[in-house]
Amino acid sequence: MMFNDSNHILDDWLSRWHAWGKSYKANQQKAQDPVFRNAKSGRGWDSIDDIIEDDLIGSTLESIDFHVSEMQDPHRAAIYVLARNLYTGRSVWMSPRLPADPLERGTIVAEARNQLTKRLMAAGVM
Repeated sequence: MMFNDSNHILDDWLSRWHAWGKSYKANQQKAQDPVFRNAKSGRGWDSIDDIIEDDLIGSTLESIDFHVSEMQDPHRAAIYVLARNLYTGRSVWMSPRLPADPLERGTIVAEARNQLTKRLMAAGVM
């Protein structure tokens, strides 16, 4: 049961991570004064709980991004494809870095999931 729960939790986080990664935009503005580099716009309509939750979710997504980036191919590629498929709700996305054989690809995806789950559990994310 615990293994099944961790699979659902990982699926949810990978889907969120993909959406978060898609929304990234490089800062193309002029450099700002270092005093204000971490300043955020006012969010007076948000409760303190909402602000804390947003910060925790952001930290979790950054942690997932770090741990995925530390993985080696083909496992990293498998996580990218898995996250995209989970986000879209379809299993149509592929990567040329993964084997064409469905059994081999499934083995690599399972290994990648296990590696990432272990990394996130060791980091206290899951």
